[in-house]
Amino acid sequence: MIVAIIPARGGSKRIPEKNIRPFAGRPIMAYSIQAAQETGLFDQILVSTDSERIAEVALACGAEVPFFRPADLADDFTGTAPVLLHALDWLQDRGGAVEAFCCIYPAAPLIKAHYICEGYRLLKEKRAATAFSVTTFPYPIFRALRITEKGNLEMIWREYEERRSNDLPETYHDAGQFYWGDAQRFREEKRLFSCDSVPVVLPRYLVQDIDTLEDWDVAERLYRASHMPSPSQTD
Repeated sequence: MIVAIIPARGGSKRIPEKNIRPFAGRPIMAYSIQAAQETGLFDQILVSTDSERIAEVALACGAEVPFFRPADLADDFTGTAPVLLHALDWLQDRGGAVEAFCCIYPAAPLIKAHYICEGYRLLKEKRAATAFSVTTFPYPIFRALRITEKGNLEMIWREYEERRSNDLPETYHDAGQFYWGDAQRFREEKRLFSCDSVPVVLPRYLVQDIDTLEDWDVAERLYRASHMPSPSQTD
């Protein structure tokens, strides 16, 4: 069995009701559910939540909410891995033999089904423990600066001060959209970032972390820009 697990707790502090807040006219979680549905890969698309309101939205969007997450897995400090393990254990206890799973974050409105499918292909082809979305940093991290206690600027890595930007290696960061995992290996390692993880590289215009209202505004602008009709479609 292949399952999508969408972890969506109800206690968001910085953006109240973040996981169901309207984004470009729809609850933001709807985009993650729709992308999972469009892949055609999943035997189940389930939402792990502690919130009745989130459960109602998830069900209306076509996902399943077969259980409510216990309170000790819904606080501000619980990471994603324990939540996924709880969902996998719940399925296993009821006879669901999960081969692979995909954790899809609920606040990822720029997500595309194509890249989820690519992640599954890489997971199987590379026989990896996990495969997850990444994108490039827009500027070489080796030229990064910091502000000292005196208020001055200094390079973090002075040894790269004279190196040209295009001579430095490209670097990547977690795109925060989805994480494929081999269920058995995840149970053993209990972590999404394994020594045997492979990347699904996304273009930067499809990536926006949403932690603040400013982030939300940027994400909506990116979404609307990416859904504008091309000149040929408006002629």
